[in-house]
Amino acid sequence: MTPKAAKITGLLRLHVRGFGFVKPDPSSPVAEEIFIPKTHVDNGVDGDLVEVALLPPSGKGKGPEGKIVAILKRGRSQLGATLFHFDTEGNAYAYAPLLGPGRPLLIPMDDIPSCKRGDRLLVKILNWGDRQTPPLCRVLKVIGPISDASLDSEAALAEFDLRGSFPREVVQEVKKWQQSQPGQELKERKDLTHLTTLTIDPKTARDFDDALSLTVDKKGNFQLGVHIADVSAYVKKGSALDKEAELRGNSLYFPGECTPMLPPKLSEELCSLKPKVVRLTLSVLMDFTPEGKLIHYTVLRSAIRSRKRFTYEEAKEVLDGKLKSPYKKDLDALVKLCLLLKERRSLRGSIDFALPDLVIDVDKMGEPQGVYTVEYDITHQLVEECMLKANEIVAQELSRRGIHLLFRIHEQPESASMEEFASLARLLGFSVPKKPSLKEIQELFEKAKKTPHAHRLSVAFIRSMKLAFYSPENVGHYGLALDHYCHFTSPIRRYSDLVIHRLLFEKPLEEKRLKEIALKCSDQERVSMRAEMHVKRLKKLRLLKQWKEAAPKRSYEAIVTRVAPVGLTLEIPALFLDAFLHISELEDDYFEFNPSSSQLQGRHSGIRHKVGDQLMLFADHIDLIQQEVTWRLSSTRPRRRR
Repeated sequence: MTPKAAKITGLLRLHVRGFGFVKPDPSSPVAEEIFIPKTHVDNGVDGDLVEVALLPPSGKGKGPEGKIVAILKRGRSQLGATLFHFDTEGNAYAYAPLLGPGRPLLIPMDDIPSCKRGDRLLVKILNWGDRQTPPLCRVLKVIGPISDASLDSEAALAEFDLRGSFPREVVQEVKKWQQSQPGQELKERKDLTHLTTLTIDPKTARDFDDALSLTVDKKGNFQLGVHIADVSAYVKKGSALDKEAELRGNSLYFPGECTPMLPPKLSEELCSLKPKVVRLTLSVLMDFTPEGKLIHYTVLRSAIRSRKRFTYEEAKEVLDGKLKSPYKKDLDALVKLCLLLKERRSLRGSIDFALPDLVIDVDKMGEPQGVYTVEYDITHQLVEECMLKANEIVAQELSRRGIHLLFRIHEQPESASMEEFASLARLLGFSVPKKPSLKEIQELFEKAKKTPHAHRLSVAFIRSMKLAFYSPENVGHYGLALDHYCHFTSPIRRYSDLVIHRLLFEKPLEEKRLKEIALKCSDQERVSMRAEMHVKRLKKLRLLKQWKEAAPKRSYEAIVTRVAPVGLTLEIPALFLDAFLHISELEDDYFEFNPSSSQLQGRHSGIRHKVGDQLMLFADHIDLIQQEVTWRLSSTRPRRRR
């Protein structure tokens, strides 16, 4: 039986734009993820178990494409949604983020408990309908109005079917742990409390799961210790805690708050590597030459006492000489080793990004107060380099022992995606071949650092790559240019890391069980990412609405990131927000698309719009329910009717 004719089943994951991907079950004849175009999603919903038929190859250099031919099992029976319209008969229509704006939910008139437009609901699906008929629902719970920003996270948990409060049995299990460490555990561990260990984390962090120690001998050799909270000492395999952590897969980080994978008593107290207290850890001790070459390593169970909790900002001030600290020498040594490790990573072909992060500052009621940018400076880089090395070594060590593990996989991008990225780089004025090698991409980014296009190219390159995922089958990590890589350093917030901890010192898992965990963790990671992005965008739009109320015609700089026949896609740097300007909203002219130059040109005025151009826009209308903004050009005459 050929793959084309074979029965392929798998889990459907939908993108917010309507298309999707199906990850085939292990028993399916196709291993690659299958792209499902929007027109072939049928009546599928994110999380459904579906049957897929392969489509003929497109010849565009992309992976397999397919269409959904049957829905075998619905992934959910409930959805979170927001009311946006009442028809003349009193029936209500609601927008569900998991379905997108093209598939509203229908709630009959007699099942609306005095709801109004903007109310956020939890609904039960009575009938999923089809592509022409909306799903029929009834209201289970009224969460609250869209105007109440304090409910954004609670609503997102409902909208993306994520777990919030912990079950009673988990709470009861946590109570048995006292504030002191298990005495027997300490006796069986390597005592590393004499080491100067430091944590460096965001200023809002409460779950400190990694600490660093570094000494340098007289010959200039480095002795690096990466010490990770030993969550496995508390979360035992098969316990209520373990089952709940597996269901969650990871912690969720929303602006101003966290929905943790583990209860706060563990994640923020007993497991967290807080200063001045002894904590159980797993340590990777590494020896490097003065040139940064690894010459020896050991992975062991240990106990440490963190000396100092640094924020990234505080550590940077110490390094810059703006703040005095007894640990400056330790930080200086970490920077020195970091630069050596970065150089070696670059030599093997890894692409280095230093993208800033936009942080949304919210008050106690969830209302955004402003935004600020956190630069990816040397303090972030030194932590990352140490974590990357520890993850790499642990993957190598487990492989050396012949133990099946959860690899962190990152496949090579599709050739069509790389060609599209290279085309963008050329449009921005860079000389790049149609199919650039990793070395040529590295050279491109070195040149781009000196131009205004570095950020745009970095974002475009990241979007051109495939998503990383977990798998017991190792195909390497393209982005890091590594043959062996896993996640080991964040067991407080990632279940995959907890599994790796157990594999190091407990009984190995069967490959079938590893595949099951890998699929769950990968799927949960994607859903969590969507939920986090959803809430962040909502907070940004709330802030934009505040700014509009204060100054209705306030203009924002916008950079053109894509030109299409129907209009321009742009980025608003002030909020790291994507925008779209339809061709009808451009200057008073008839614009034509030139595919050879990827430009829109006015037939009469000669005005041209191309990638990289800067425009000034203002927000004409902001819809919090469907998270849409209508943008207009600033200082433009109204278009004449034709």
